[in-house]
Amino acid sequence: MIKVCKFGGTSMADGTTLMRVRDIVDADPARRYIVVSAPGKRFGGDGKITDLLYDTARDVKRTGHVGAAFDKVCSRFRSIVHALGLDLNVEELLMRTAEEIEREKSEDFTASRGEYLAALVTADFLGAAFVDARDVVKFDKEGKLDAERTYSLIRESLKGKRRAVIPGFYGSLPDGTIKTFSRGGSDISGAIVARAVLADLYENWTDVSGFLACDPHIVPSPEGIRALSYRELRELSYMGANVLHSESIFPVREADIPILIKNTFRPGDEGTVILPVSKYRFGGNVVTGIAGKKNFTVLLLEKSLMNTEIGFTYKVLAVFMEHGINFEHIPSGIDTMSFIIDSEELKDGMTEILEREIRAAVNPDSLRFFDDVALIAVVGHGMARSVGTSARLFDAIANIGVNVRMIDQGSSELNIIVGVDNCNYERTVRAVYEEFFKKKE
Repeated sequence: MIKVCKFGGTSMADGTTLMRVRDIVDADPARRYIVVSAPGKRFGGDGKITDLLYDTARDVKRTGHVGAAFDKVCSRFRSIVHALGLDLNVEELLMRTAEEIEREKSEDFTASRGEYLAALVTADFLGAAFVDARDVVKFDKEGKLDAERTYSLIRESLKGKRRAVIPGFYGSLPDGTIKTFSRGGSDISGAIVARAVLADLYENWTDVSGFLACDPHIVPSPEGIRALSYRELRELSYMGANVLHSESIFPVREADIPILIKNTFRPGDEGTVILPVSKYRFGGNVVTGIAGKKNFTVLLLEKSLMNTEIGFTYKVLAVFMEHGINFEHIPSGIDTMSFIIDSEELKDGMTEILEREIRAAVNPDSLRFFDDVALIAVVGHGMARSVGTSARLFDAIANIGVNVRMIDQGSSELNIIVGVDNCNYERTVRAVYEEFFKKKE
């Protein structure tokens, strides 16, 4: 059996947490390949190494030299090496890194050094081989992951190694230049390694014991989710459940590799397993989880006989595309169409621009914007199995006197999304949670 383990920033924060990592890895010989993030915060107000390295990149751009931010990076790694009692020549390593940062003058290269240094230290501490992601994670000249080449290089590099540590977050372009994934990209790196070796399980170790059925800042001590499908994960992550970004699972999803979310600080907790739909078994709950976000804007278009006008939707979307604006959902009726847009997309007079150009494009009877809308997603494979789920949802919302501004249900019956005013977001979430988790059938 082969397990790939990814450890997040809180798991790498200091020497004490790295000792926990070693205990976890040593507890199971199947945990052979370890992907690590840069050290995160140790306490409130502490700095993340990646943030300090972005500050370092700005210092180099401005002065040509590393500055105070990199001094803090050095201090953190010295502290970790000292706490672990390693013989690693950390001063030489840090000096060489500073020289490379000043020579490269690249934000991506500089930001990647947190994972690079963390992986070197972890490999030394675990007595494992170090495999540089620069050598095995490859992007094409457009900056897109060259997946097949990457999988092949990883397999070849890990062949014969009992245990190895690979830094997350970065790879290299065809000319060898370092390129990073988006923030949080170490999750993607872990999934890539798991896919490359066709792991039996991809363990993602973080500082929470898996997914919760609801935001604990809104509902105190919500139930944990023991299992969910890839599709449920995507719906919940998209709507704000931030334990694991849904885009990071695609490499393992392709190969039907299960993911297990575990807590580095409570390794005995069960965690959450994420399964392909083919392996997912309904656990009995009508709803698996509830997630949501605030601050959306609804653009409502009305036009008689809209459905007979060929290209109507295309013309509206062309205006969005022209200005690089994403939309979240398009609920529609026979003569109406709504576009749900993150309000952040509509700054700097964009609302007025959209109104003018959409009126010119499709000449609607009415065009209105509604601000301060929150979206709440109720997600679960069990919803399609249970008669009356929608009635329960809307009764729960009606019973607290909240007006539903928008309804959108996917064709798969996996989720129902409702829109409410921002001011009613938290109490609506609580009411829905109460209905489906406190009143179990």
